[in-house]
Amino acid sequence: QVQLVESGGGLVQAGGSLRLSCAASARTFSSYVMNMGWFRRAPEKEREFVAAISGSGINTVHADSVKGRFTISRDNAKNTMYLQMNSLKPEDTAVYYCAADIRYYGSSAKEYHYWGQGTQVTVSS
Repeated sequence: QVQLVESGGGLVQAGGSLRLSCAASARTFSSYVMNMGWFRRAPEKEREFVAAISGSGINTVHADSVKGRFTISRDNAKNTMYLQMNSLKPEDTAVYYCAADIRYYGSSAKEYHYWGQGTQVTVSS
């Protein structure tokens, strides 16, 4: 069973920065490296893709809404994925979720098998 735990959320003023972390643990995690992604859900809105990273970390993709401001990365030695968020805007306010899948790499939430519990990010104007 894969467990994902997000951390790093909080309250920040517009223009500020936060770094989210997603720590992954699994009995057999060392046997394979999962593709991972970040999604977010704002109040009364649909879940939205933010960024994804391949198992090796070589390939990344970011949503247009965050491109140039957010950066996804990972440290496989620590089984941890990160989302560096700069130049935050009030519209970035949402619960941020990390997701993982053995096979799938991309922006479709329904393809990811494992999900964290989410961490709240609030950006004040």
